[in-house]
Amino acid sequence: MDQLNPTIDARDSRAESAAAPTAALSGLYDLVTGDEDARVCRDIPPESCNDQPRNFFTYLSANLLSKVGDELSSAKLVLPWLMGTLGAPAVLVGLLVPIREAGVLLPQLGIAAVIRRMPVRKWVWVTGALLSAGALAAMAVIVPWSSGAAAGWLVVLLLLVFSLARGLCSVAAKDVLGKTVSKSRRGRLVGWSAGIAGAATLSLGLILGLGGSATERIVFVWLLGSGAIAFALGAVVFIGIREQPGATEGGGNAFAEAIASLGLLSSDADFRRYVLARIGLLSLALAPPFYVLQLQQSGASGVSGLGLLIIASGLASALSAPIWGWLSDRSARYVMVFSAGLGGLTGVGAWLLARADVAPDLLPALYASLFLSISIAHAGVRIGRKVYLVDLATGDNRAALVAVSNTVIGVIMLLGGLIGVVADLYDTATVILLLGICAFLAAGYALRLREVSVGAEAT
Repeated sequence: MDQLNPTIDARDSRAESAAAPTAALSGLYDLVTGDEDARVCRDIPPESCNDQPRNFFTYLSANLLSKVGDELSSAKLVLPWLMGTLGAPAVLVGLLVPIREAGVLLPQLGIAAVIRRMPVRKWVWVTGALLSAGALAAMAVIVPWSSGAAAGWLVVLLLLVFSLARGLCSVAAKDVLGKTVSKSRRGRLVGWSAGIAGAATLSLGLILGLGGSATERIVFVWLLGSGAIAFALGAVVFIGIREQPGATEGGGNAFAEAIASLGLLSSDADFRRYVLARIGLLSLALAPPFYVLQLQQSGASGVSGLGLLIIASGLASALSAPIWGWLSDRSARYVMVFSAGLGGLTGVGAWLLARADVAPDLLPALYASLFLSISIAHAGVRIGRKVYLVDLATGDNRAALVAVSNTVIGVIMLLGGLIGVVADLYDTATVILLLGICAFLAAGYALRLREVSVGAEAT
């Protein structure tokens, strides 16, 4: 018996060594999630409960990397500057945001039907992230070697590939989140990843704002190449999620399932109201480019001007996203209401500033502050409506609800691009005011949504 003791002791030692990282991860999870009910396990498969700490931080890390990649290739900030550097026609610059948004959203009804055939869906996210990395890497390659309209069309084509790939990630991410992380923990996860990504973006903005000796093309090669690396690393990290097999009903013909899924808009009143609220909240998504235009008209331009906007965007995410995420676990509905209201107030403020007699030297800082405010509001809307939909849905219909919602929003987003006509007829300040009024109306409508958050139900 004594001869067996060393073997038993060795096994015990190995078990203790393996348990140590798990215990440390669980302790960190308890700290981040914050309250006495840290082992809550709602609305996920029972088999996933013990894996929550691991899945929480794995999902957070992959989501963080993808958000950094998105910021490094932003169609609202980075790519327009790139197109100008390449000498691409202005008409192609106008296509960037519609392609970026609609390319992600419109195909998702068909994508969701295909995903339903897969018991484990994390591989869809991994595929989308790798395709995203490839598209950004190709953009980085063409930057030093091409110019003019040909370069612009290549960027637009690669952006379309990138957007479709991000659509794969969008549907899969919400479905995997709903299967692996408990209700009342999802908002904090999304908020923390957005906040940390915002801090990274802020650092980037400071670097660009300070300037340097590198040429603009080299700066964009670095930005896009780093974005590609971020997505590739995110794909590797996401593989580590322990996802339990899910239901596969509804995985038939993609077109037939897409048409059938649209029926949810008439059969599910709560979901229909959510989609209508989200349409109203698009006013906050459409507004930032007009704030950018106002800033440019105030005299800030070039890479340093881009750095100023990135600083504002990074501050918005770093300061507000964790708070919005925590509040979304209490009530995602109220987060949408408050953030839309903030967007409305910011729009009114921007309109008043445009009509005021202000010293020109102060305008860049004032408009950058307004961009910070609208970015905070937009961050709240994005987190609130994501958490609301995930909490509203069930494991059986989550992918379908996400796909229907995103497809409808994709169509409306394309139509919403016509708001630029108002800027040609009047001015950008009028557009901002109109979008601010729409934000107020959206806040009032979102207040009528049914409460679905666990935090609000407990109070």
